[in-house]
Amino acid sequence: MTIHHGQQQWDARNYDRSMSFVSGFGQEAVQWLNPQAGERIIDWGCGTGDLSAKIAESGAKIHGIDFSQEMIQEAMTKYPHLSFEQADGQHWSTIEPADAIFSNAALHWMKDAPSTARAMANALRPDGRLVAEFGGKGNVASISTALKDVMTAHGWYEESMNPWYFPSIGEYASLIEQVGFRVMQAIHFDRPTILQDGEQGMENWLDTFAGSYLNHLTKEQRTIVVQEVIEQTRPQCMEDGQWVVDYCRIRIYAVRNG
Repeated sequence: MTIHHGQQQWDARNYDRSMSFVSGFGQEAVQWLNPQAGERIIDWGCGTGDLSAKIAESGAKIHGIDFSQEMIQEAMTKYPHLSFEQADGQHWSTIEPADAIFSNAALHWMKDAPSTARAMANALRPDGRLVAEFGGKGNVASISTALKDVMTAHGWYEESMNPWYFPSIGEYASLIEQVGFRVMQAIHFDRPTILQDGEQGMENWLDTFAGSYLNHLTKEQRTIVVQEVIEQTRPQCMEDGQWVVDYCRIRIYAVRNG
């Protein structure tokens, strides 16, 4: 079963198997969150629930939301003692405001950033905190440039295919300040990321994350694009037989004004 977000599809088990670095790198953001026993915390874009489970070890009451029903089903299977819900983080609301919101590697998929920011502010109690890490300006630029170049050369590219929102710190801080947050700390850092699966790493990455580009194509066209993107990115991203992708992340700590 696959779930569409626009044209993006998710295979939850393959995601866990080949892209486990996503939740692995999120451990530092959990430290920024510093969850406390009894707190109500929303995991905004929880994926298959690994970091929700980590947060729950503190004794916090965690509720994970994600747009992908398959991701949520996998999270419920792995962590049946925790609370998960299929929901669109761009518009989700709750009756009971939370003490904190945590989000890892999710906000850059929510292209309606103003609505997402408002939804998060509305879901927090006054003085509640937001800790998020996501793709910042320049994230995976080698791949996104190659996708655009290759597909444009074949006449297959449309700007609407781009599924990502990668802001600068200034852009994002300004956005959430407008909806009532006070930004306490923010960093924008490079994090070169080794892909798993050796030579197949880039192809697996494209299959997992570039569906909004590739799923518009026929099987033959898709094969052409994947192979040409691999060759265009190889000089920049292949090091000693491993794919190393130019990830750039924003990590931010903000508090909702009282």
